[in-house]
Amino acid sequence: MFTGIIEELGLVKGFDKRREPSLLSIEASKVARGLKTGDSVSVNGTCLTVVDIDGKVFSVEAVRQTLELTTIGQIETGDRVNLESALAAGSRIGGHFVTGHIDCAGEISSRTDKKAEISFKINAGKEIMKGIVNRGSVAVDGISLTVGDTGKDYFIVYVIPHTAKMTTLGFRKAGDKVNIETDILGKYVEKYTSTDEKSGITMEFLREKGFV
Repeated sequence: MFTGIIEELGLVKGFDKRREPSLLSIEASKVARGLKTGDSVSVNGTCLTVVDIDGKVFSVEAVRQTLELTTIGQIETGDRVNLESALAAGSRIGGHFVTGHIDCAGEISSRTDKKAEISFKINAGKEIMKGIVNRGSVAVDGISLTVGDTGKDYFIVYVIPHTAKMTTLGFRKAGDKVNIETDILGKYVEKYTSTDEKSGITMEFLREKGFV
């Protein structure tokens, strides 16, 4: 489990895609320091398992399905990636609960830079948009963001300059693919409200309990 608060931009030192599973090696002085073999780490929002650590460089494995369904397969040596180590018990949660299980690879259709903010319009598809609501949370490349607006097959997020500087969003542009994970709470609401049996969970119930 993660929070969507990026700890560090890691540098990809190597990516052996001929190997199965593929082996991705990343240099990260801060994140690598606290890792051990078997730990989970979020790489551009994708939960991967650490299999080796050598000083500031750690390696994770990615199966073929991960390469096909996320943007991990597009990573090249020399790229920068968003990194977050797994949430520890008792840690402060600054973003929202993020599982690292990517729902889809969306595409940035436009980027608008202003002095105080950068806005991204991201195409995600109608099915994914069922789990994305205005003012709700969404993880884009592992970054916890608030949804500013939505359409039938897209959503818009606004990013402050600090977030852009500290994450991959600083150099993302129109046409780039990004990993998208919808809010886990929305997934459960969708699950219970779409079943044939009455679950008792309604929007009124969620409002009363302070969830929405």
